[in-house]
Amino acid sequence: MAKSSSLNVRVVEGRALPAKDVTATVWRSLSPFWGEEYTIHVPLDFHHLAFYVLDEDTVGCVYWGPMFGDLGEGGMPGSKVATQPALDACSCYSVTWTLPCPPFHRRDDIIGKISLSKDAIAADPRGIDSWINLSRVDPDAEVQGEICLDVQMLEDARGRCLRCHVLQARDLAPRDITGTSDPFARVFWGSQSLETSTIKKTRFPHWDEVLELREMPGSPAPLRVELWDWDMVGKNDFLGMVEFPPQVLQQNAPSGWFRLLPFPRAEEDSGGTLGAVRLKVRLIEDRILPSQHYQPLTELLMESVLGPAEEDAVSPLAVLEELTSGDCRQDLATKLVKLFLGQGLAGSFLDYLTRREVTRTTDPNTLFRSNSLASKAMEQFMKLVGMPYLHEVLKPVINRVFEEKKYMELDPCKMDLGRTRRISFKGAPSEEHVRDASLGLLTGYLGPIVDAIVGSVGRCPPAMRLVFKQLRQRVEERFPQAEHEDVKYLAISGFLFLRFFAPAILTPKLFDLRDQHADPQTSRSLLLLAKAVQSIGNLGQQLGQGKELWMAPLHPFLLQSISRVRHFLDQLVDVDGEEEAGGPVRALVAPSVIVREGYLLKRKEEPASLATRFAFKKRYFWLSGETLSYSKSPEWQMRSSIPVSHICAVERVDEGAFQLPHVMQVMTRGAAGGLHTAYLQCKNVNELNQWLSALRKASAPNPDKLASCHPGAFRSSRWTCCLQAERSAAGCSRTHSAVTLGDWSDPLDPDAEIQMVYRQLLLRRDQLRMKFQEDPNTDSSPEADAEKDSGATEGACPDALARKREAAGRLLEVLADLDRAHEEFQQREQQKAALGPLGH
Repeated sequence: MAKSSSLNVRVVEGRALPAKDVTATVWRSLSPFWGEEYTIHVPLDFHHLAFYVLDEDTVGCVYWGPMFGDLGEGGMPGSKVATQPALDACSCYSVTWTLPCPPFHRRDDIIGKISLSKDAIAADPRGIDSWINLSRVDPDAEVQGEICLDVQMLEDARGRCLRCHVLQARDLAPRDITGTSDPFARVFWGSQSLETSTIKKTRFPHWDEVLELREMPGSPAPLRVELWDWDMVGKNDFLGMVEFPPQVLQQNAPSGWFRLLPFPRAEEDSGGTLGAVRLKVRLIEDRILPSQHYQPLTELLMESVLGPAEEDAVSPLAVLEELTSGDCRQDLATKLVKLFLGQGLAGSFLDYLTRREVTRTTDPNTLFRSNSLASKAMEQFMKLVGMPYLHEVLKPVINRVFEEKKYMELDPCKMDLGRTRRISFKGAPSEEHVRDASLGLLTGYLGPIVDAIVGSVGRCPPAMRLVFKQLRQRVEERFPQAEHEDVKYLAISGFLFLRFFAPAILTPKLFDLRDQHADPQTSRSLLLLAKAVQSIGNLGQQLGQGKELWMAPLHPFLLQSISRVRHFLDQLVDVDGEEEAGGPVRALVAPSVIVREGYLLKRKEEPASLATRFAFKKRYFWLSGETLSYSKSPEWQMRSSIPVSHICAVERVDEGAFQLPHVMQVMTRGAAGGLHTAYLQCKNVNELNQWLSALRKASAPNPDKLASCHPGAFRSSRWTCCLQAERSAAGCSRTHSAVTLGDWSDPLDPDAEIQMVYRQLLLRRDQLRMKFQEDPNTDSSPEADAEKDSGATEGACPDALARKREAAGRLLEVLADLDRAHEEFQQREQQKAALGPLGH
């Protein structure tokens, strides 16, 4: 059993940020838009989440970005995640957010911060979604980490004595440019003070020193322990403090881990003068039970998609779908896609949802146009199996748009004649000249985009092609009439063009097509291209309609492209084989193709006699579907290699293990069955996530994966994570499965996915009972309303209602069993906490 804690974070936009650069007036807005969203795993004991808004100085700066997802599974507090700078602001702004380590060693200007406590985030199950003013950043208030103390009050013939045993501290803020600190502790009791020794270059110091202070005459005094970073030049940097009042010292002397706090001071409100940022933050905390507890619920869901089509409307999955809506439906779609993918049933799952959707649709013009579970699930599936395909098709043209920075505009209301070059010697260009020039540029970009798409049939992942084939078949069966000939094309193009290609063109940063957001001019060009691709995906049905009549000059090109797109869609679904569309790994990681390469730092096999910073050596790595090989340089002839088939786990390593960030471990099993671990350090969190993703995808088919591992390292005759003294001790942390939803998303974790489904059902248990057991005729779901309006009879007969009630009953039984398992887990956890030793 394990606990899971994650944050869903969306950094939306900023407003009224202060101008910092001398070139600020060149830009049109101080309200940048980021629109970046992450789901990150966080430590269970985190206290605060901090967001820092920075102005990136491109001259003489050391920019540590991009830093995405450094709080991935097992991530420690103090790791950083940053958005890319939003270039549509007057200054080049980025948002760095931490738990809660501030980026003071950066040379970029720190505008301000937002600090959210765990209690504030968890106060509403829906989380936080609001504009929040930035506050000023005070270095003495930016603290993090914990200290372990054991305090005793003693009395002898000389009087009372306070004995403070300063054992260790963990996850202190990095105050030096090296990313570490030189911490020492200073203990105050009354008018007396003592200091520990200074531990150099660490954020996880071990002192194990006892400081004794004698009580002086006067009133009882509190005990205060301060941590400082020693600096040879200049003043020391404050790292945090803890304080215990006299009554606590008298009644129950403190012993254990204590969170470091800033110096008490009045909270300064900037009053909005530093601007504001709109944030969406939601905390999800859960207990993950052993897999066998989830098996009954998993089997119910699998049974739903594998059963006959006649049972679709009365299956347990249908009951679950009818209970969810809105944001919950988005979360459910994501979890179910990952769950069925892990079971190898993604194709069957999507076909099930497609059958449900087309059955209750009477107007073909509305098919898949809503945010139904089928639409959301298909979107997630395309992002999973189609992201490399998307990059291959769109990236060359997207790069051209960013690099060439051409001015393009067709809308007369937005046209800026001063931005274009003089076309003739008679004066500034007219609107007609600008429109003609923009039309030529747009078609110059659209042509290669359309060529790349219609010529990509062979490169489209087989999993996607099979799903689209199933989709087309279901639509043809539902709407066979000649007047509905286009529906079979629109169903596919609606997903592929409107929900995949067009959004990627509009916001390439969010699809990892670019490292940075577009500037305003490039953003406008991308918007025009996305509108054109969207029109092509609609097969020209809405051309000449609506308010955007200024797009008319593009219509001839769009109409010429539509016939090519139809032919492309016919070819796309012309695929043989019944291979299950739930195995993207085989399609994405070919045995002989290099899927990732680059420099990493590799830890020497037995570096016991070396300092940590010398134990890691720079090596050039290549990863294919067969081997992970490396040498001193790309040109070096001698290579060492690790067979991918031997990999049994790829996991992050706690920063405290080697006092180094961005370290991962690749665990392999040799021919004799022994385990070997290779420790690799990446230069930043982007690179770490990309290597984790690539390695997990490459090793996904491997059998006998490890269920647990040590997120630390075995050093000084013990594991740094759990302090066990046996090298062969069982792992203290769960491992993660091998496939990710892309380079920035969570790994597949079947137990976590099904736990979320259980939580969704638990929140709606009363509704489930009322709807299907007490009064089965009461149905207020959107689907039910649509069925009533259209006269559909799905599930309306007494037999169907009875089977729905049976499915609901089976779900309620499974919920009761999981409830009992969670209660037992909680009781054991409470007993363990009551008896836990110091430091646990």
